[in-house]
Amino acid sequence: MAFSFKNSRGKTYILHSTTRELKSGKTQTLYFFASTEKEGALDAVPDGYQVVESKNGLPVLKKK
Repeated sequence: MAFSFKNSRGKTYILHSTTRELKSGKTQTLYFFASTEKEGALDAVPDGYQVVESKNGLPVLKKK
């Protein structure tokens, strides 16, 4: 089951991640929330991160 976050307005968002290769050859993991479950959904929040809600109600991953 994917990790979901319900904001103060009652809308549910699901945490996803994707890995991209940069021009320099390094790989970078991107985390994002979506309203529907897609490929790359995560089961838990990554270590060292926490979920906070922005002023406009969108969930954001923030480093602890």
